[in-house]
Amino acid sequence: MTNRTDPSSELHHGQVYVDESKSGAYLLVAVAISPTRLATARKTVRSLVLPGQRRLHMKTESDVRRRQILSTFDHAGFTVRIYRADTNFKNDIMRRRACLDALVADIARCGHTRLCLESDESMDARDRRALALLTRTHGCQDLVYFHERAAAEPLVAIPDAIGWAWARGGGWRQRAIPLVEAVIDL
Repeated sequence: MTNRTDPSSELHHGQVYVDESKSGAYLLVAVAISPTRLATARKTVRSLVLPGQRRLHMKTESDVRRRQILSTFDHAGFTVRIYRADTNFKNDIMRRRACLDALVADIARCGHTRLCLESDESMDARDRRALALLTRTHGCQDLVYFHERAAAEPLVAIPDAIGWAWARGGGWRQRAIPLVEAVIDL
């Protein structure tokens, strides 16, 4: 997980923000941001929130706004990793678990210190149990992980936007390709 504008800054001790997409294949989308870029990254995302909006969410944006959001994220140099689990898993619970396993392995390898997942009350407790085991398995027990609502943590808008575009395919995926560092198929 790197950042195109300063690749070395994201390699170690970054913070990872995650969202999912369940349109078609199950996608867990993660962006790593160095602590030195957090304030700028949040400012970039907040600058895109319109008056009256609580948060950015690609599902509810117009096509013009979607293009603007993706273009802004591209210019900001954000990149994501997409962990993709297809139908070879029995259900979305197993798909998410496989994606979390691969994500935590990458986090351990990169030395990231914090993991923020968009909160979904139906999955949060299951995630916490899985992450407790996965952090031990991958040797990163010091990783701080938590769930946050998108309105409270603007940085989850980055994986939301790129994951939405990737899942939509066609021209939207073409716009997302420069923002995708890797797709990890599970």
